[in-house]
Amino acid sequence: MTAAPAVEVRDLVKTYPARFSLFGRSRPAVHALRGVSLRIPAGETLGIVGESGCGKTTLARCLIGLIRPTSGAVLVNGRPIAELAAAGPKALGRTVQYVFQDPLSSLNPRKTIRQILSAPLRFLAGLDAGAREPRLAELMTSVDLDPAFLDRYPHEFSGGQAQRIGIARALAAGAGIIVLDEPVSALDVSVQAQVLRLLVDLKARHGLTYVFISHDLAVVEAIADRVAVMSAGEVVEEGLPERLFTAPAHPYTRRLVASVPTLAP
Repeated sequence: MTAAPAVEVRDLVKTYPARFSLFGRSRPAVHALRGVSLRIPAGETLGIVGESGCGKTTLARCLIGLIRPTSGAVLVNGRPIAELAAAGPKALGRTVQYVFQDPLSSLNPRKTIRQILSAPLRFLAGLDAGAREPRLAELMTSVDLDPAFLDRYPHEFSGGQAQRIGIARALAAGAGIIVLDEPVSALDVSVQAQVLRLLVDLKARHGLTYVFISHDLAVVEAIADRVAVMSAGEVVEEGLPERLFTAPAHPYTRRLVASVPTLAP
């Protein structure tokens, strides 16, 4: 019997209703997702690409239960995400985690890194104070940061270091599935490469499954095992990155690949 995929999306639809003002309709309904279906085997990195407004972030937030779809279903390890969410934050947080686009704004500026990383260790992993201390040091070391930095505040770190802390926070609960929403877009190119190498290493070390969302085709090509291309709320093409970016079949994918700037000879 074939094992259930780590993540399965079945005919997912998300429509934001029209907004009205005192003077009439101010914005029509927005069809953010239009029947999206995906299967992501355990241990795979699925890259999701597309231009701004294509539905990537809405899909990401549906995958972790932050947004309730209009119709369709999201299954994580064979269980509906709604069922996990109903079971409480512990069940959901120990299964799937999220890494945000802007590393600094996603970290509480009033808390130290020790406090930020201790929260999932305490409330999701269930570790007492004695067990948390060595685990905190392990988490910092796993993302190539000095454990001596634990008592610093987020503003004392660079963007790349802050994103490493965000990744460590996602690892803290022991979740096997991590959704990364534009995780390197706010970073310099050299720092992007370092963070991507870290993600590849962590995936191999912990057997993680990634959903990696980006508008940057080069970044996705560097990390993804398979790529899904989104346009206007739909998945228009899926395939291996080496095939999809060299011989795209769908007209939108061809336009997307052709839009990547290149240096003139």
